[in-house]
Amino acid sequence: MYPPKQPNLIRVIDLETTGSAPPAHAVLEIGWQDVALGKDGRWELYGEGGARFVNPGRPIPPITQAIHHILEEDVADAPWFHDIARPILDPWPRRIALAAHRASFEQQFCTPALTHGADWICTWKCALRLWPDSPSFSNQVLRYWRKPEGLDHQRGLPVHRAFPDAYVTAHHLRDMLNEASVEQLVEWSSQPGLLPRVRYGPDRGKEWREIDNESLAKFLTDRDEDVRFTAETELARRRVGGAIGRDVADWLLL
Repeated sequence: MYPPKQPNLIRVIDLETTGSAPPAHAVLEIGWQDVALGKDGRWELYGEGGARFVNPGRPIPPITQAIHHILEEDVADAPWFHDIARPILDPWPRRIALAAHRASFEQQFCTPALTHGADWICTWKCALRLWPDSPSFSNQVLRYWRKPEGLDHQRGLPVHRAFPDAYVTAHHLRDMLNEASVEQLVEWSSQPGLLPRVRYGPDRGKEWREIDNESLAKFLTDRDEDVRFTAETELARRRVGGAIGRDVADWLLL
């Protein structure tokens, strides 16, 4: 008798590290939680997930210890990241994609060589598109604003530890997948973030369609790629005739 067929899955990853810039910084802990397509055609959490400590091969700065509270003695006898990363990042049955909240951070450490060239879904970028009314888009704000069904409060604690954070992110991903296709989430994740509201300046907090032409033009050369992308997208909307009108585009391009 054949064993039951295992579903394809998306694996949510969360890392705790010594800092944000490899190779100067390294991984301390990797956590994961899978999401799979159920028999009823709805996505759901799958399996128990897990976490592993990792020896970073360097001291842990106090400023990062204050965030995740991982001690050097916790990881002194742990394996190296490259010795455990590949089976975690590329599990059997083969996963469709990897996911993380602000996935660009995890992607710095989880390189294509370790992920077998996996596609990534960034739940932060997708939340901007699907839930633009959220007061903020951090993993934890989304948790308490949305109150995802089935999320066990204690299992999602403490924050800033690899498994609890992956577990919370997996609930966001599950709900996203039940609103949009895998392909759509991957496409959004491959682009800069589309910000629902202006982040700073005199128009802070306004929706982009609410700001005037002169303000929009200034954001087109902003140093932040998410701000530039959002301003360019709003310009394109106005170019084809949005709420303000088609004539705006010619003025902005002067």
